[in-house]
Amino acid sequence: MISAPPPQGLTLAIHPIKAGFGWVAFEGPFSPYDWGLVRPHGERNAACLRRVEKMLGRFLPDTLVLEVFEPPTSARANRIAKLCRAMIALASDRGVEVAIYSRGDVRTCFASVGAGTRQEIAEAVARHVDAFRHLLPGKRRPWDDEHRHMAIFAAGALALTHYQIGASRLLRSLGGLN
Repeated sequence: MISAPPPQGLTLAIHPIKAGFGWVAFEGPFSPYDWGLVRPHGERNAACLRRVEKMLGRFLPDTLVLEVFEPPTSARANRIAKLCRAMIALASDRGVEVAIYSRGDVRTCFASVGAGTRQEIAEAVARHVDAFRHLLPGKRRPWDDEHRHMAIFAAGALALTHYQIGASRLLRSLGGLN
């Protein structure tokens, strides 16, 4: 079986978590191409990097999107910060643009639809991307760990934020409002 090459212009968003990472690849703001969770065994960073390298080769994305991971603006673990730096190096070596957005950027993007919490943002992503609806976990109780599928929704929110910010910049430049 011969597989078709991926469409051009893909955006790959990755959200690392304790047990791996969630990811989404979009053809455009209304077109998810593929998505999933990676939960590697063994040394997590090395295993995650191998998977990211395969994904970069498979999808040939134009852009890799991540959430801010460096202190003091992020409370992410040192292991995840190292993983993100290594993902950036992999992407850069392949000529892939890297975009990094803060949680504040994501919240601002979703504020217009009344979503501010992680759960509300995940629900907004599920409304926007029908293919994700079946993955949406229920509301987390305070004593429960966050559901692993939330990493897919966090990655989706990053990708949608990337598209919205990019569109806003384009409109400003077209209007001469730089």
